[in-house]
Amino acid sequence: MVNLLTDRDFWVNYWTSKKGLSFRIPENYLFHKELKGIIERENIKTAIELGGFPGYYAVFLRKYFKLDVTLLDYFIHPPVTNELLETNALQAGDIHIIEADLFNHQEQGKYDMVLSCGLIEHFNDTSDIIKKHVEFLKPGGTLFITLPNFRSLNGWFQRKFDLENYEKHNINCMDPKLLASICKQEGLVVKEASYFGHFSLWLEQEKEKPVAVRLFKKATWLAGKVLTKIIPFNSEALSPYILIEAKKEL
Repeated sequence: MVNLLTDRDFWVNYWTSKKGLSFRIPENYLFHKELKGIIERENIKTAIELGGFPGYYAVFLRKYFKLDVTLLDYFIHPPVTNELLETNALQAGDIHIIEADLFNHQEQGKYDMVLSCGLIEHFNDTSDIIKKHVEFLKPGGTLFITLPNFRSLNGWFQRKFDLENYEKHNINCMDPKLLASICKQEGLVVKEASYFGHFSLWLEQEKEKPVAVRLFKKATWLAGKVLTKIIPFNSEALSPYILIEAKKEL
């Protein structure tokens, strides 16, 4: 899988190092307004989350919208996903789980909505990974992709204070115009391709960073939040995410 900027060992180490993976997913979870709008407008009944372990969005869609949801990832640790389901008053069978390499998996079904949140930026060939998303879509189905915007101030923090993590991301793909053009090449009608969120910063394993780094990050986060509270706007420089919504024609 030379297209990947990460490997299975990376994700095994990443997820096994995480604490507190199971929590009650709130109704106002990130991107909830956008997803609710799509589900109601397009009458979505089935969805698949790609690369989404532990399955936060799969659980969110099942819990609040009662969708028939599938989670596909090439690393699944069932005790973690089962605990997440239980914490959210769901049972093990409430979402379908497929542990498979996305590029080798032959999916027989098609879905009303295909979504990934933080997946495509881990691949060198952005066109190829988006094409794999489209293969799961029904005619008339909706593609929903989000990814971090590391061309922003948040990206500067990653590069400066967590270069190893930064280099696991394809920075070139973090361009709404580029992503929109790829979707159009795949025959999709682009509904939205934009920066999302006024401002945010984060660092992986932040508690392990030097005190000076944590204080600097906190001060910058606070200043950015105050600025964008007074003057709310989305931008390449400050927005933490990129959002793509596109529709496959009938």
